[in-house]
Amino acid sequence: MKTYTVAVLGATGAVGQEMIHILQERNFPVGKLIPLASARSAGKTIVFRGEEVTIQEANADAFHGVDIVLGAAENDIAKAMAPAIVASGAVFVDNSSAFRMDPNVPLVVPEINPEDVKAHKGIISNPNCSTIITATAVNALNALSPIRTMTASTYQAVSGAGAGGPVELMAEVDALSKGETYQPKVFSHQIAFNLIPQIGGEEVDGYTSEEMKLQNEGRKIMHLPELKVSCTCVRVPVVRSHSISVSMHFDKPISVEEARKVIAAAPGCKLVDNLAAKEYPMPLDTSDQDLVYVGRIRPDLTDPNGLCLWCCGDQVRKGAATNAIQIAELLIK
Repeated sequence: MKTYTVAVLGATGAVGQEMIHILQERNFPVGKLIPLASARSAGKTIVFRGEEVTIQEANADAFHGVDIVLGAAENDIAKAMAPAIVASGAVFVDNSSAFRMDPNVPLVVPEINPEDVKAHKGIISNPNCSTIITATAVNALNALSPIRTMTASTYQAVSGAGAGGPVELMAEVDALSKGETYQPKVFSHQIAFNLIPQIGGEEVDGYTSEEMKLQNEGRKIMHLPELKVSCTCVRVPVVRSHSISVSMHFDKPISVEEARKVIAAAPGCKLVDNLAAKEYPMPLDTSDQDLVYVGRIRPDLTDPNGLCLWCCGDQVRKGAATNAIQIAELLIK
């Protein structure tokens, strides 16, 4: 079997660590792993397939001989390193938002638009975590009738803000249980026992940058250039796995029975939809795995051509690391 030299840019972060774990879990044909991080992490080691591998400093000279670079770094680092990655002949599968809306860069969810990978010019973007989860949940319905509009609310876990999110949540819970105060550092407000209805800065007409991603990225992934989405993104005191409530409006009616049937058969989805038995997607059930759970499928009472649903997925895995490795798997086929 042919093997590949794979670099992970941002190997010490939460998504980078998950990428390395999933490379092992999915038996990706890695001949050599090159973990890349900042200068302060260079020289430390990680364990990959039972062996210690030394972390190298991420710089423009680090990509010679690399076949695939999995990006798990911030936008500025992705932009700074991209020219050297492309010049080296490697393909950059980037999890940041730096290139997602670049018309020359494919934005890919393998269950939805795998063919777009073929159009890459050295860079392929991984979509936003909530976009991946939502698009995976609704794409089978879009195949029955094009989605024209969506109204969505996301309920995003604290780990979506990085490794410090869960630490801050637990520290606040501990402090408050003792009657002590805790000054938030990761989030703008106390997240324990609270909801924060802002993720990202304001982008347009009171919508945040995170809220606009579902429309802008959804158009590109599902090839729906006219799709309109109103989204509200909320940070919730959940450790892992994002949840999304979606109301969709189609060209023609889709029955609940049709919707359940196609979602149950859709790649990457698991139908969990039995209200009487209290069975529906929840963050605890969807964490540490790669399927998007879909349930609470019901008519939209405001529109005869509408449906509502609720979905959950692990934003660190399917919403980031696993999706990137699935893209890499498409590249080597």
